[in-house]
Amino acid sequence: MQLATPPTEVLDDDLDAEHDDDVPLRFRTVNNILGDASVPGLAHRGYDDVLNIASVDEPASFREAEQEESWREAMRAEIKAIEENRTWELVELPARHRAIGLKWVYKIKRDENGNVVRHKARLIAKGYVQQAGVDFDEVFAPVARLESVRTMLALAAHQRWEVHHMDVKSAFLNGDLKEEVYVAQPPGFVISGSENKVLRLRKALYGLRQAPRAWNAKLDDTLVSLGFQRSGAEHGVYTRSRAGRRLIVGVYVDDLIITGASEDDIVAFKQEMKMKFQMSDLGLLSYYLGIEVKQGADGIFLCQSGYAGKVLERCGLASCNASATPMESRLKLSKSSPEEKVNATEYMRVIGALRYLLHTRPDLAFSVGYLSRFMEDPREDHLTSVKRVLRYVAGTRGYGLHYTRQGEEKPKLVGYSDADLAGDVDTRKSTSGIIYFLAGNPITWQSSKQKVVALSSCESEYIAASAAACQGVWLARLLADMIGGSLARQSSWWTTSLP
Repeated sequence: MQLATPPTEVLDDDLDAEHDDDVPLRFRTVNNILGDASVPGLAHRGYDDVLNIASVDEPASFREAEQEESWREAMRAEIKAIEENRTWELVELPARHRAIGLKWVYKIKRDENGNVVRHKARLIAKGYVQQAGVDFDEVFAPVARLESVRTMLALAAHQRWEVHHMDVKSAFLNGDLKEEVYVAQPPGFVISGSENKVLRLRKALYGLRQAPRAWNAKLDDTLVSLGFQRSGAEHGVYTRSRAGRRLIVGVYVDDLIITGASEDDIVAFKQEMKMKFQMSDLGLLSYYLGIEVKQGADGIFLCQSGYAGKVLERCGLASCNASATPMESRLKLSKSSPEEKVNATEYMRVIGALRYLLHTRPDLAFSVGYLSRFMEDPREDHLTSVKRVLRYVAGTRGYGLHYTRQGEEKPKLVGYSDADLAGDVDTRKSTSGIIYFLAGNPITWQSSKQKVVALSSCESEYIAASAAACQGVWLARLLADMIGGSLARQSSWWTTSLP
């Protein structure tokens, strides 16, 4: 396919939405048109500039993108990858079938300094018009939870293993479709003389509801054929043992993190994957899902300093005075607070950002978990406490997890639990706190309100201990799959109540 010269009619998907059955209707209110365009509660400095740069650099439609050679080249590269993968074939649309529309999505890839790395164009199917049970069956695909990723990294640090990172190029295009799916020809690449024909998909496209599941099934079959076994406790973790050497792979959609006892095994696995898919070898793991990873002789360090800086900048607290603690001691807040209401959307947005920061910051677990209880109807005193947490983050943005080898031969799994009594002033429910260490390194933690009302401190402690035991059983099974053999003979865990 070649990039076609645009016809005289409007090609912008947004402009001709009223003529396209695949595009949902869009409405705008008078306040939306005439009101303040700034985001409430956020600092104007820096944030508006970022929005302006994004709107200028990344086109919103094909009509805008075709004006620049860089985006035309990105679209040609995407089409070439799709055709080399034999994703579709040109056919006549059968009776009683409907072709799904396609659209282009554009994204500029930048490095950690904000410099443009490349222009990326992705062809997306308008999968929202598909009907469950007619066009697809299963849509969800398992991915490795971050608790599992931290467990892998803690185990690798204890064993002094290197952790490598690989990425599958255009991962969803490799998934084999079981259903009969037809799509329209992509904007700008309509074949001359075959304008009335459609494309029948052999493999999945981004945007199709079944695409994640199809890709995961393809990857699972590939790894199994290479001798891997999928963990029964975590379907995003695969292990392989050869000549007594263990190789562990964690899967998060198209990202693979690889660790094991032998560097030669890791190199061999990379070559095997490159023969199966188009892969990007990213070398030693340094950045994963917003988490910065630093590997050295003294262990593995995880932090989210860059992400924390973006959260603070967005909230207008990048240069605020730091706080020594995330929350006042014995602070009690209530949902029935008489204080003035605040913007609930902005409150939830900040809480969501802080919750993602918890992946490397167990010191924020209690305060963020406690303030998450007031997202439905936040008040001024709730927002004041959130700002206190942000001020603490401002002074500790470089904090994180340092995984090291603690000296013991075999890694030991140790867990702790604790609970207060009737700590919630509205429901009188207690709060459970749980944390687990692998070889002295924290791998999973949580602070959450209990689901039932405990009538005594003993009962609240028992509820927390029960939840910790369930978590411990799951971690034990996951570690047994990772290191092989029966974990009961190699390590132990127990639950105790902190004073």
